[in-house]
Amino acid sequence: MAGKKSGTIFFCQECGYESGKWLGQCPGCRAWNSFVEEPVKVTAKGKRVTTGLREDSTPLPISQIDLKEEDRLTTDIAELDRVLGGGIVAGSLTLVGGDPGIGKSTLLLQVCQRLAAKQVSVLYISGEESLRQIKLRAERIGQFDDHLQLLCETDLDTIDAVVRDKKPQVVVIDSIQTMFRQEISAAPGSVSQVRESTAVLMQLAKVQGVSIFIVGHVTKEGTVAGPRVLEHMVDTVLYFEGDRHASYRILRGVKNRFGATNEIGVFEMQEKGLVEVANPSEYMLTGRPEDASGSVVVCSMEGTRPILIEIQALVCSTNFGIPRRQATGTDFNRMNLLMAVLEKRLGMQLAGCDAYVNIAGGMRIMEPAIDLGIVLAIISSHRNLPLDPKMLCFGEIGLSGEVRAVSMAKQRVMEAKKLGFTTCILPEVCLKDVGQVEGMRLIGVASVMDAMQCI
Repeated sequence: MAGKKSGTIFFCQECGYESGKWLGQCPGCRAWNSFVEEPVKVTAKGKRVTTGLREDSTPLPISQIDLKEEDRLTTDIAELDRVLGGGIVAGSLTLVGGDPGIGKSTLLLQVCQRLAAKQVSVLYISGEESLRQIKLRAERIGQFDDHLQLLCETDLDTIDAVVRDKKPQVVVIDSIQTMFRQEISAAPGSVSQVRESTAVLMQLAKVQGVSIFIVGHVTKEGTVAGPRVLEHMVDTVLYFEGDRHASYRILRGVKNRFGATNEIGVFEMQEKGLVEVANPSEYMLTGRPEDASGSVVVCSMEGTRPILIEIQALVCSTNFGIPRRQATGTDFNRMNLLMAVLEKRLGMQLAGCDAYVNIAGGMRIMEPAIDLGIVLAIISSHRNLPLDPKMLCFGEIGLSGEVRAVSMAKQRVMEAKKLGFTTCILPEVCLKDVGQVEGMRLIGVASVMDAMQCI
């Protein structure tokens, strides 16, 4: 194949594995039916490829590398800076993914607005919109400084030349699926084009020291379209979550080489763009019903931020032979496990009942600390007994029915106090760490039996 000028290669859509023929299962990631055929041009044998490395690329002792505060550039959007780990790192490559219409381009345009106002040179490159269309969106957001420059281009070679000539500090690529290189004969958005385009942008970011944001489309499964290796190549992967028909948006860091990956940012979509939600707990509890059975408030930790959310449960007799179970916003298998614990340890007859568990507000929480809230909501709905609206709970539940300790119990209790809660049910082993909190009644429980007696 080395003597040919062109040919076809099969690529795995999951990991980017290359093969000369179609394979049913990928040897790299073991995925089935993931290979697609794409035409490629083969480089002539013996041709040298320039790497773009600096001439003075010599190893340095780690003690001689100087870190300056300006290595991180703050965007003045606190929720985004939190997820990024404190700001934009110079020379970083960030991938922003999310459903269509969720607000990816709007957020990055607002970032460009804030940075341009701070006299930071920003280049916004779009392969999907014309300059006039971008200006229409920009006028809805507000005034922009001339430090923001716009470019409509999809050829990576042209983009590379423009960035090296203009030398901006921040570059936004919207989107990676529209970019292409003429050396690759495949269509834009294909596996080979996306991977090659990302490699060019990564080299440009590292060599020139420019921070690059890439917008990536997602598949119906919710992952970034293209090979899985795309997420491995970039420094940071951010996902926009939430229903585009709802007003709130959640920005979650999936990968971050320069910060924690469990931080989230909460935004609200308004007429003039995305607005930060400084107190997500208060926002999530808005409209909570009073004196309703099956409703309880729990505290979940998203990184270093405690967030209060409402868990709703509905348990009723089934009209079919097999009861129906449904979980929205949490793990379905986890809900079934907790219901099995209630049947075994408390003797509750749930085999003939339909059960529905919902995280109000549309958030998706997987933290085990909400187990106690799910259990109390199910018990409350099954017995039709409303819980104290000023009561909050958190704790992980094991298969033996024990309530296990969770991290950052003190921060959870203080967040509950700040929002006016007066009672907190928590693991008994966490009482020592929390201590006395003025205005809060702390109830330590060691098992689900103890928790049921608090209802």
